[in-house]
Amino acid sequence: MIGYWSLVSARFRALLQYRAAAIAGFGTQLFWGLIRVMIFEAFYLSSAASQPMPLEDVTTYIWLGQAFLVFLPWNVDRDIQAIIRSGAVSYELLRPLDLYWAWFSRAIALRSAPALLRCVPMLVIAGAFFGLQPPDSWGSAAAFLFAMLGALLLSAAITTLLNISLLWTISGDGASTLGPAAVIIFSGMVIPIPLFPDWAQPIFRALPFSGLVDMPFRVYSGHIPLGQLPVYLAHQLGWTLTLILFGKWVLSRGVRRMVVQGG
Repeated sequence: MIGYWSLVSARFRALLQYRAAAIAGFGTQLFWGLIRVMIFEAFYLSSAASQPMPLEDVTTYIWLGQAFLVFLPWNVDRDIQAIIRSGAVSYELLRPLDLYWAWFSRAIALRSAPALLRCVPMLVIAGAFFGLQPPDSWGSAAAFLFAMLGALLLSAAITTLLNISLLWTISGDGASTLGPAAVIIFSGMVIPIPLFPDWAQPIFRALPFSGLVDMPFRVYSGHIPLGQLPVYLAHQLGWTLTLILFGKWVLSRGVRRMVVQGG
């Protein structure tokens, strides 16, 4: 465990150095957050029909999404992509660590460090000026923290699976494009899942991606009662375990068939 924790710690500290990128990303996400809030405000004001979520909850949902955007598995680890393309991945097999858990540890840092740099100022500014509401209760705040921890593990599992898929591709651009597109749509990042048609909501919630965005954010606003939290956490952690086991199996197959410089 010490070796894996050292990987997380070293990678986390390295990613915290990209402060200029974090500032630029914060400005971009603030801009798009304002646009999305205005779109949904126009939608709500133009319709007299009863909506499944109040506008205040949707606004909060949007700002949480902007604050934790880089929490999502929307890209692969560029360093892993580089060593796979160059053949240096063979050196990874010489380390006294399980390759899957080493990459999983890197994925945890990849998802958490950039999010930490951006979420704090986003939450402060959106809460002060742009309609982000506080948690529904202290219980909701605590549940949100647990849900986000589960979302981090789920995101790391998906990221690691995307990284492993690079063993079967030449450039890895397909995994970097198609995977994140599915994640952003099915997680509820673009449109909150309760606003989708009734027939689509059970499908979206059955997929693992709802545990990344929809479930934690609706727990925050109290849209999911605390009494139902164990069911949602079980869904989230169940998918995490499933993806970890599947990822380990795929990686073992990839390592067995891997050829580096004809050897």
